[in-house]
Amino acid sequence: MGKGDKKTRRGKIVNKSFGVRRPRSKKQTKSYRTKTG
Repeated sequence: MGKGDKKTRRGKIVNKSFGVRRPRSKKQTKSYRTKTG
């Protein structure tokens, strides 16, 4: 579980992919990544 895990939200952000844990939203901004830490 972590950056390498494609099933987690963090892993999807690192992998630049989307899915159930990280849905594509219209409101997404640049600050989206910094909030997750």
